[in-house]
Amino acid sequence: MARPPRTTRRQRVTAAVTATVTVAGGAALLAPSTSSASSHREAPYIQGDPAVDNTDTYAFVSPDKPDTVTFVANWAPFSEPAGGPNFFPWDTSAAYDINVDNNGDARPDLVFRYTFKDVDRRGAQERGTVDGTFLYNDGPVTSLTDENLLFRQTYDLTVLRPGLTPRRLLAGAPVAPSNVGEASIPDYAALRQQAVRRALGGQSYVGQADDAFFLDLRIFDLLYGGDLSERGADTLSGYNVNSIALQVPKAELAAGRDVGANPVIGVWSTTSRLQNRQLLGTNAGPATSATDSSDAANQSGSYVQVSRLGNPLVNEAVVPAQLKDFFNRSTPDRDAQFLGKVTDPEIPQLVEGIYGVPNPNRTEAGAGRPDLVAAFLTGISRNNASGAGAGGAAEGSPDVDLNSLDLNAVSPNAAPAEYLRLNMAIAPTASPNRLGVIGGDVAGFPNGRRLGDDVVDIALQVLEGILLTSDPAQQKVIGDTFVDQVDVNDKAFLPTFPYVADPHSGSDPRPGTVR
Repeated sequence: MARPPRTTRRQRVTAAVTATVTVAGGAALLAPSTSSASSHREAPYIQGDPAVDNTDTYAFVSPDKPDTVTFVANWAPFSEPAGGPNFFPWDTSAAYDINVDNNGDARPDLVFRYTFKDVDRRGAQERGTVDGTFLYNDGPVTSLTDENLLFRQTYDLTVLRPGLTPRRLLAGAPVAPSNVGEASIPDYAALRQQAVRRALGGQSYVGQADDAFFLDLRIFDLLYGGDLSERGADTLSGYNVNSIALQVPKAELAAGRDVGANPVIGVWSTTSRLQNRQLLGTNAGPATSATDSSDAANQSGSYVQVSRLGNPLVNEAVVPAQLKDFFNRSTPDRDAQFLGKVTDPEIPQLVEGIYGVPNPNRTEAGAGRPDLVAAFLTGISRNNASGAGAGGAAEGSPDVDLNSLDLNAVSPNAAPAEYLRLNMAIAPTASPNRLGVIGGDVAGFPNGRRLGDDVVDIALQVLEGILLTSDPAQQKVIGDTFVDQVDVNDKAFLPTFPYVADPHSGSDPRPGTVR
């Protein structure tokens, strides 16, 4: 692809990192991490507000509709399937956003915003009874409008573009309910299919789903027990999340609608709450009908961002505790303030201290960690043979125009930022490799993120220097050692939209218990 003359990628990233380290003073972060379930309860404030806590974001070319891209964004971590009686509603005072940058300035060019409303028939007035009921449903639910479903939700989907009037794509679309149990929800797949709606030439789905992230969380116990003995159990097995899946034609996402000239997009999800919250006192009285406020607070004002998720495994153990909440309310265009530790990430230091494995940051090839800058902050594209630059492929990494936004004609000087990068021009792989790019599959992570990408193993191996060497023997040692031994999700993903696996039923006991 022809590009206008400019400084080399190496010069740009060297300047950017140098300036950032000077400004940030080493106080921050933004290297990929391997130490937790993505963004599950990762920050002090958001762990107390699970309804708006982003867990994972995915972006991939749709395997069965390769002219489209599918986004999946999840919230409400560790949702126990039997966690009634209210289960896991979307918050009606929040905005749930999927953000897309298509010109490389690290600011959203499209925002797909989901907002929610309750349809609550549990009150006395709605039921014609004296006291109402606590039940989510009072019989089997076979459709989204079933009279037995006493509490349900709807959503509006709006697309926002800078300088343009917001465009509402869906109004009052149905949300698939929580999977209460086999007696209450005899066929969840049917409800899921009823909840799929057409929008912007694609499809939208909102409802519960199995948590698609798979890993062994015992990494917190001194990196798998201090002797690698605590590996191989999927900690998130059996838990659900609240999920949004959105499938959009590529032309709707590319800058200028030109996928050929501008194939790469940046993607991240966020949640925002209304700024003002006033707790109600005892004098406010209880709600008497569905038209009354049943909340414990009045909320007003403009939306303020409280949660953010792009690349997995960033805000958990890489971001220092005192900066986690700040990161959640920050935006990608200001990520320069967080780049201090990208050239000397903490995880290899911990691995060296616990296991005695030499820290690749200390080697000549690992000095400044250009592999991490390319893989996680700028994307990867071809560069001169001397090594990595802004998006340039590091020694041992694929020599390919992969996912840097500087591949776009409109963004030759893309800003370093923390979000997923997806090259929409790369076709889906018929037989995906769970290790994505380091496994030879350029359609996988960090080129976007598919549901089946094993991001824990990928990130751990990249941190330990697999991209810094072209020696197959050394790459094999890294690949064999740095794994959590959880290679697949506990439930199979769907072959068609919305792709996420159906949620676990409330009838199912927790793993390890007797039915």
